[in-house]
Amino acid sequence: MKKLKKRWGIESNLQLAIIFIVFAITGSTSAWISKPVCLWLGITAADFGSWFILIRLLIIFPLYQVFLVAIGTLFGQFTFFWKFEKKMLKSMGLGFLFKEK
Repeated sequence: MKKLKKRWGIESNLQLAIIFIVFAITGSTSAWISKPVCLWLGITAADFGSWFILIRLLIIFPLYQVFLVAIGTLFGQFTFFWKFEKKMLKSMGLGFLFKEK
């Protein structure tokens, strides 16, 4: 845990626990919300077959990004999750979203 705290620049075990809780809530919420979103969009496993899982993952991804920052903010960790979000998206080649002028 010391390596992780150092890597993330975290001071306390409480902050680390809060961050883990936010990750757990965010993942569960994104997966849970993706089902009604797929139904609302008319995306069903019967219509899309094996592509359904890929489509649902593509729906979960942006939901996860939004929920991560929003839920992190509710838990008082906006700064950490905003930095984490930017780093993750930059590593995926989406750094152009955060270019500073």
